[in-house]
Amino acid sequence: MSRLLTPSQTIGPFYFGTVTNAYRQDLAAQGVAGERIEIALTLHDAEGAIVPDGLLEIWQANSHGRYNHPEDRRNLQLDAGFEGFGRASTDTMGCARFGTVKPGRVPWPAGGLQAPHINISVFARGVLNRLATRLYFDGDPALAEDPVLKLIEPARRPTLIATRDGDGVWRLPIHLGGPNETVFFDC
Repeated sequence: MSRLLTPSQTIGPFYFGTVTNAYRQDLAAQGVAGERIEIALTLHDAEGAIVPDGLLEIWQANSHGRYNHPEDRRNLQLDAGFEGFGRASTDTMGCARFGTVKPGRVPWPAGGLQAPHINISVFARGVLNRLATRLYFDGDPALAEDPVLKLIEPARRPTLIATRDGDGVWRLPIHLGGPNETVFFDC
């Protein structure tokens, strides 16, 4: 008797109710301090094919390096109109876009500062639990001293570093597996 694999179970039928069909999510209202940026995250499966029905969430500090969260009690400015959280579904090209401000540096619990970064959560078919990763900015001088990047094998670090295209958009492909798999973190 031949045994076949049973179909995989994903996050369930209610997942599709969470897909917002928001192809661009603005995190920063006009007047929020900092350099306004646009990021474009493209989601790919293990074979490199686009994932047109994924959901990406981002969370970040403001341009002063402070999170809009009750546990961040540092004496740094909070900006009205900036929550630091966004959610967008991928479009037919596998892309989710966000308008925001470039985040400031935040402290590392063991001391020192982290390079400016954006935290990303990935939800998609075939993914049982959210996947957590980060976006760093190519060319940022603080990359060399970032304590998280130092924990990652040098050859894999580029999977976390967004590059700026000719239109000024920061682009980061996220690969769920395969030879170009993005670095994901346990959270």
